[in-house]
Amino acid sequence: MDKETVVGADFGNGPVIQDEIERSKVGIMRALCEREDSLTKEVDDLMIRRFLRARDLDIEKASTMFLKYLTWKRTILPNGYIPESEIANDLSHNKACMQGHDKKGRPIVVSFGNRHNPSKGNPEEFKRFVVYSLEKICARMPRGEEKFVGIGDLQGWGYSNCDIRGYLAALSILQDCYPERLGKLYIVHAPYIFMAIWKVVYPFIDNNTKKKIVFVENKKLTATLLEDIEESQLPDIYGGKLPLVPIQDS
Repeated sequence: MDKETVVGADFGNGPVIQDEIERSKVGIMRALCEREDSLTKEVDDLMIRRFLRARDLDIEKASTMFLKYLTWKRTILPNGYIPESEIANDLSHNKACMQGHDKKGRPIVVSFGNRHNPSKGNPEEFKRFVVYSLEKICARMPRGEEKFVGIGDLQGWGYSNCDIRGYLAALSILQDCYPERLGKLYIVHAPYIFMAIWKVVYPFIDNNTKKKIVFVENKKLTATLLEDIEESQLPDIYGGKLPLVPIQDS
């Protein structure tokens, strides 16, 4: 939970932002964006603040980013959600699971790289699956919490699973449409051959996101995860006690 947000005190646009500079900039940005797109009225101040923070509190840059997001949302989420029937193939492989929270109350999502096979999938369906997953994660967040924790599991990952275009598309969706949602990303069981692909993807990751990514050594896996996640909330495959649940069933 952000220490600069007062939860439980709602004044029209969601929880009150304590930081005076942020609160002022949120108000200015809201007024500017409402003139351009009436959909702005439907979002709370915390969403506007996330876009501002993603652009280092630059109102002009954040407004441009936010208005692009609203246009994107109308196209991708005209009904406010992605029907599971449209992403049945991706869901059938249980590529993502969600269960438990870390010590800060952030929901945990686990993605399995070896369950993604681009040759048997559809790029547009995969993008919609990414949006579906992010919407599910955000809906799971406790009141006042804005971020989630990800575990990218690459056990058994090989070249048949490699999908640079898909990775970049997912990264773009996360950074441009769900800014400041990722709290931390642990990459576990990364094989040596993955690092060649990582070098291609890395330059496209913004600096704020780079700081949140941690590669975990196999021998330190459970100990590292337990620093941020209680054993009762840690997935059982990593030495915890919670069974994994496919994201569509969570």
